[in-house]
Amino acid sequence: MIPLPPLVAIAAWLATNISPARAVTAGSVVSGGNTTVSAMMMFVGNSEKVYILDKAEGNAAQINGHPAWGAVWDMNTHTSFAMEVVTNVFCASGMHLPNGSYATFGGNGAVGVGGNIGSNTTDGGTAATFDMTYQDYDGRNAIRILNPCTDGDDFTSAECAWFDNPSVLAMQKERWYSAAEALADGTVVLIGGFVNGGYINRNYPNTDPEYEGGAAEPTYEFYPANGRTATVMNFMIKTSGLNAYAHTYLMPDGQMLVQANYSTMLWDPETNTETDLPDMPGEVVRVYPASGAVAMLPLTPANNYTPTVLFCGGSNMTDSQWGNYSWPVIDTFYYPASADCQRLTPEPTDGSTPAYVQDDDMLEPRTMGQFIILPNGKLLIVNGGENGTAGYSENTDTTLEYGQMPYGMSLAAAPVLTPAIYDPDANSGSRWSNAGLEAASLPRLYHSSAILLPDASVLIAGSNPNVDVNTTTFFPTTYEAEIFYPSYFSSSTRPVPTGIPTTLSYGGSYFDIAIPPSSYSGPANDAAANTTVVVIRPGWTTHAMNMGQRYLQLNTTYTVNDNGTITMHASQMPPNANLFQPGPAMVFVVVNGIPSNGSFVIVGTGSVETQPLSSASELPASVLASSNASGSGTNTSSSSDNSASSSSHTGVIIGSVVGGLVVLGVLGALIGICVSRRRRAANRAPNTYAMGDAKSPVVGNYNIRYGGVAAGAGAAAGAKEGLTADPYYHQEYNTSSEWNQSNVALTAPTSPYHDVPRRENGMSMDVDPYASDSRLSTTTPDYGRRRF
Repeated sequence: MIPLPPLVAIAAWLATNISPARAVTAGSVVSGGNTTVSAMMMFVGNSEKVYILDKAEGNAAQINGHPAWGAVWDMNTHTSFAMEVVTNVFCASGMHLPNGSYATFGGNGAVGVGGNIGSNTTDGGTAATFDMTYQDYDGRNAIRILNPCTDGDDFTSAECAWFDNPSVLAMQKERWYSAAEALADGTVVLIGGFVNGGYINRNYPNTDPEYEGGAAEPTYEFYPANGRTATVMNFMIKTSGLNAYAHTYLMPDGQMLVQANYSTMLWDPETNTETDLPDMPGEVVRVYPASGAVAMLPLTPANNYTPTVLFCGGSNMTDSQWGNYSWPVIDTFYYPASADCQRLTPEPTDGSTPAYVQDDDMLEPRTMGQFIILPNGKLLIVNGGENGTAGYSENTDTTLEYGQMPYGMSLAAAPVLTPAIYDPDANSGSRWSNAGLEAASLPRLYHSSAILLPDASVLIAGSNPNVDVNTTTFFPTTYEAEIFYPSYFSSSTRPVPTGIPTTLSYGGSYFDIAIPPSSYSGPANDAAANTTVVVIRPGWTTHAMNMGQRYLQLNTTYTVNDNGTITMHASQMPPNANLFQPGPAMVFVVVNGIPSNGSFVIVGTGSVETQPLSSASELPASVLASSNASGSGTNTSSSSDNSASSSSHTGVIIGSVVGGLVVLGVLGALIGICVSRRRRAANRAPNTYAMGDAKSPVVGNYNIRYGGVAAGAGAAAGAKEGLTADPYYHQEYNTSSEWNQSNVALTAPTSPYHDVPRRENGMSMDVDPYASDSRLSTTTPDYGRRRF
């Protein structure tokens, strides 16, 4: 067992009476204020804060003398302010940890103005360890940890800040666009990625599908590693080129569904065994940069908690049209995205063979559309465009000059502004609807994001299909957030349950939730029969994905009292941690389709360990009221915005803080980081020194394992820093600021996509990005000459 510090108990968020001045309309999309940095990534930390990350770029917001690319957004005030992040987080992955903290993995090399390579390069010019102007460090193997904090905390202190120092904590491999998925014990598995980035993860012709001359990373690794080393995953070779941000979902038996390119498999993380599943019908690509909308459908007692994954949108561009690291062959912004949807149940319980099943087409084609699972069990899709793909470029192989690109650097066009709702339980042919839903005012294309908030609204933010900040192009860098209010905000009654615990176990004794008559309208017996208790993890969102997003409905029965009070008897989580991995989540009580505010809980023990499993206790039989009891329905909060909610918030998530470092107990146990209090002041400030500088925790010319010294002269230096041996990562450092990996021989691909010098000439363009284009066709034209 690896203990993590206990989560401070979080009271249910009961403040539901909102100022009438901030009333909103169901189905509306309203301003959510400024996000300080463009919201390329987001996660909900607690009942008050959303944490935001951006790539290193020239944002006007400054922190410690350089542009900010981290921020925290307040749900109550819709305001935000900058947070320090040291390394470049561009296109990283992320995941929750068992105690309620979050980790972000990988990113890009250091960059400066215009996305140019940073001022200190080490591998022949394709990446840099540091940039003097933006003051960002190489983030390709970084692991960053944050323990979410609340209003009473100082976000500049180590207790609430990002821990971001690759010289202390890093992955074994450099990963950009890697996948991340949690396992049943809370370990995170990291899969694949680029080393130096690009449009798609291949050269052309593709003569080295495994490593692409050092530009591709076909391995997987674990965090915490616990002695395990990075290992090649053959699926990453099979899907070479179109395997960035692979779609990953842990299955009930511990295998993992992995989907990339148009291939699908079940993978056993324990044995590295791959079992092929059917290919994606129509060879539609759903991973980046096709960026389809993908989500696991709700796990419910009705479907026996059997996972089904829904894949919608993306692109059916042919292999030759995708191009290579540099850019696509065709003008993607004229090529229609897919409207196709497919369902897959990877482990059918009836013994049948897994197979894709055609689902209803979306109302319009989408690339970069994003699914958000709502508390009522329906899926919202937002963002994206009808044409093209994710990514950006100065040119394609058809349009050779930036000045001829109709939408600046954007490789997508025709933004889809109207949200849509997918009902997984509706009859085939009637699952999609956008009736009563307002269109958003802002295009959300590449680097947009969305996530469910505790009041059951949805925060939508980001969009920046540009190499650096550009506020004058067709699809500019976007800092304004929006909030979508689903149809259940039309109700004048919002459930206010009590008795929701702060932790949930896998099996064990049931618990009772009280629902007062003021929480619903109509007959009490009917309300009880139409009440569900659901556990939702919103996930960690980036690039039209919500990594870790899950929805699970608990088994319940009920007792209806003659005074109209309803007592819901709710089981703990099913006794299988593969279904819903340990970590933070929100519990919603949904009455007649109207959700309460979410109460934060920790699922599992809060530690990285094999989770204890117990048999589920038997629930009492349901009991109806003998009288004609009814709800009074006096709560009117649900038609309003939560910005003026009660000031008595108590949601606080605090992980282990050792000597002022935001380092989890799991890290201390696994990698032995013991940092004394005398280093608190030094660690509150970001690293402003070169990684090999004498001020660095890594000093001298020796081999170091993160958290421990291998041997030689470094042992004494490591001992001085309080470091002990661990199994994490072997990296060679020199006394200069250069740092080189000995286990990867990099060969730069030609014209690396994101690392070539860019230019912005400010020229005006007369193409309307919202208009239908006469060249748009569902047939594939001859796109002319290719240069590969």
